[in-house]
Amino acid sequence: MPEFRLVTERLVLRSWRGEDVAPFSRICADPVVMATLGPVLDLERTRALVDRECGYEAQWGHTFWVVERREDHRLIGKCGIVRGRIDPILDKVEMGWRLASDCWGHGYATEAARACVDWAFGHLDDDAVWAVTAAANRGSRAVMDRIGMQHLPRLDFDHPALAEDDPLRPHVTYRLTRLA
Repeated sequence: MPEFRLVTERLVLRSWRGEDVAPFSRICADPVVMATLGPVLDLERTRALVDRECGYEAQWGHTFWVVERREDHRLIGKCGIVRGRIDPILDKVEMGWRLASDCWGHGYATEAARACVDWAFGHLDDDAVWAVTAAANRGSRAVMDRIGMQHLPRLDFDHPALAEDDPLRPHVTYRLTRLA
């Protein structure tokens, strides 16, 4: 399969490469980044995550792709589209992102997310793009709001993989419907 490449004004979203594991591992090992996403990941767990991303791309033709800054070719995170793996978004188009903490507040997540929405509606038949995150993840929720996603409180849920006393267990559900 040829390498996926989606170019925006400041970013390149692309397929994963072997050399991406180490820089992405530094992002996944940052407690600030992982505070609303789950426990920090070591190199081996990050490698397993990247392997899953590659598997999703092979299976579906899309994944959470690498986000690279165009000005310096730095890997600053991931953003993309997968098929939801839990209710209430099981098998629906799920969008997500994770960026290095020093890249927050520059509009990169919003720029990448908008590009992914455009790609999804241009290449997939689904009528909506969905996103879920921990209720406490104000940064991701702000991105969802900026790109026009609607919070659907009736679909909020407790993440089944997290302990009952885990503060990240309450999750919110957002949707952006395809315009007719």
